[in-house]
Amino acid sequence: MLRHIAGQLAQAVLLLLAVIVLIYCLLQLIPGDPIQAMVGDMPVPPALRAALEERFGLNLPFGHRLLAYLGHILQGDLGYSMNYRRPVFDILAERFPRTLLLAGIGYAFGITLGIAIGIHSAVAKHRGVDQAWSSLVLVGYAMPTFWVGQLLVMAFSIQLGWLPTQGMGPMISRATGIDWVLERALYLVLPVATYTILETTRVARFMRASVAETLEQGYIVTARQKGLSRHEIIMGHVVRNSILPVITVMGYSFGTAMGGAVLLETVFSYPGIGSLMVEAVRARDTQVIVGVVILVACSVVVMNIVVDLLYAWLDPRIRLSSQRR
Repeated sequence: MLRHIAGQLAQAVLLLLAVIVLIYCLLQLIPGDPIQAMVGDMPVPPALRAALEERFGLNLPFGHRLLAYLGHILQGDLGYSMNYRRPVFDILAERFPRTLLLAGIGYAFGITLGIAIGIHSAVAKHRGVDQAWSSLVLVGYAMPTFWVGQLLVMAFSIQLGWLPTQGMGPMISRATGIDWVLERALYLVLPVATYTILETTRVARFMRASVAETLEQGYIVTARQKGLSRHEIIMGHVVRNSILPVITVMGYSFGTAMGGAVLLETVFSYPGIGSLMVEAVRARDTQVIVGVVILVACSVVVMNIVVDLLYAWLDPRIRLSSQRR
């Protein structure tokens, strides 16, 4: 198992290195002048331009800049944002926990509801129940994330006035303690609900298909002939064997959650890494863009390793296979 984990980590390092180089190269093709983007609409005197280029290493050849950047990353230095006038690491440390909170809550709710709906749909005695769940899941899966968010805003914020439309908290607040927490929790309801709907429909589709396939296996027929109850068969045999493909989807979904934060946070003006990416692209802030990509890539890689470990824990065959290697 340790050799398997070490191999996964080695592949992850090579993948991250390739992602960093690719993104850094692609960003050099974006038209525009980073010095002018930093200064604004004001004309840039030649002396100031030369000083800024020397300060940020823009006067060096591309190969030297790339190698220098990779060296800084190995030292934990993600560079300096010309737009925010702050180190990129500090900006990401401020924004990432917000996105992790939003995606984590929606991820947990979506996985739980998706598994429950998928199981109930597959084992339902009445065909109408299965068709109803399948139709709802298909409609929810087909709707774009930003459109679902806008519908929720129109319904619960504009029409009913129950929830705030955007942001992470009020501009001015005198609340303290539990009131402060509840006040900000209201701002998470709509974005979390939007992500939960997307995640629920994705997991429910895979869970239903997996449970339906498991119910046709020979050992399920044998369990029925032994006289096991319906509840014992479903909880003791069906769920454990059906959830393995869903775990793979969970790893993919986490990466989708981090990438989809751009749309979701833009709709709700949520100050996470998604909105940070949009701001950095508009300002042509290369250091921040690469920093966000590295952070998201690391998150996806870590989640995939966790998924592999869950797979090995739930399926002894995978555990034995990794030990033989």
